[in-house]
Amino acid sequence: QPPVTNNPKPDNWLVWAILSTILCCLPLGIVSIIYATKVDNLWNSGQQEEALKASNMARLFFFLALGGGVLALIISGLASMMIGGGGYY
Repeated sequence: QPPVTNNPKPDNWLVWAILSTILCCLPLGIVSIIYATKVDNLWNSGQQEEALKASNMARLFFFLALGGGVLALIISGLASMMIGGGGYY
């Protein structure tokens, strides 16, 4: 049985990791999912510090995936403007 602590279980960020994988940046989102799935198992086995680290890594890679998706959207928008807005002449 895991030791009892007063610390709350950290968020696993799994829903956000899945959404960032689907909508933003596949490679970084997958890494976020991997860390997110570790949080609950680590917490339930009594490894609170490792669970917190996995939660922080899942959050980090979620935000990196989100930033990558936004950056790709900006670049594709700028590229389409440079090309001429889709060929409307």
